[in-house]
Amino acid sequence: MNHLLDGFPVVTEIPVAWGEMDALQHVNNVTYFRYFETARIDYFKHIDLMENIAITQVGPVVAETSCRYKIPVTFPDTLLVGTKITDLQDDRFTMKYQVVSKKLNKTTTLGSATVVMFDFKTNQKANLTPEILATIQQLENLR
Repeated sequence: MNHLLDGFPVVTEIPVAWGEMDALQHVNNVTYFRYFETARIDYFKHIDLMENIAITQVGPVVAETSCRYKIPVTFPDTLLVGTKITDLQDDRFTMKYQVVSKKLNKTTTLGSATVVMFDFKTNQKANLTPEILATIQQLENLR
């Protein structure tokens, strides 16, 4: 793993596709939100959240997301997206993303998302299950 991603318990490798570049010949700004989504789902797999949704019908909904672009990315390249949870509450958590270019060996992009748990049966906000909460705490080394 890249030293720039120390402290990120989940790192997702994403190859840059030619079609993700725009007329200015760098990865289009919208594409980073897809990268974040891929990394977010990878994190969810690590904490068994996807399996939990099927059982409880309670799952994550992105309430807010942001992106800070530092260095343009171009094809060909492979990105490493580090993901961690920085704020954990009963019904929500904040995810931080750090994108590192393997070609440049630099951080290119920073992002975040606030994720709220939602009960799809009742259409209301819900709390994280004790099992998911414990799994996140263990993965993040939180107490």
